[in-house]
Formats: sequence, structure tokens, C-alpha cells
Amino acid sequence: MHFTLYSRSYCHLCQDMLDALNALQTPQRPFTVEVIDVDADEALVARFDELVPVLFGALDQPEICHYFLDEAKVRAILTA
Repeated sequence: MHFTLYSRSYCHLCQDMLDALNALQTPQRPFTVEVIDVDADEALVARFDELVPVLFGALDQPEICHYFLDEAKVRAILTA
């Protein structure tokens, strides 16, 4: 499983979401997380600006959550 987290370097909510997501990782359910800084791309700022952090699984699917980790959704994805 691979997650993409749209984030900002100075955002404490972003770090909180990343920490909470990583805490769900187990040897039985490993995953990777790609953290993308929205401020590095004007198109990403236009899309996500005030929503960060925003978490996606598959990028062609709707977002999993923003602002705070939806642990139930992430667990459901990891067990699917």
C-alpha cells in the first residue's frame, strides 16, 4: 500500500497526520508514504492550499481525509 500526503513544511497538523499514519503501520500491514510539499508547485497550492494536510491512497480515488487522520478509513484500506 502506498499513501500520498500533501503537506507543508511548517504545518503542525501535517506532521501530526504523518505521525498518526505511521503509527498504524505494522509488519503485517506495511505501507509507504510519499510526502509532497504543496508549496513547491503552484498547481498544488491552487488545489489544496487551505486543506492541507490531505491524504490519498490511490491518486485516482477521492481523498481519504484532510486536516486530521481518519483512522477508521485508513484501517479499512489497509485491511481491504
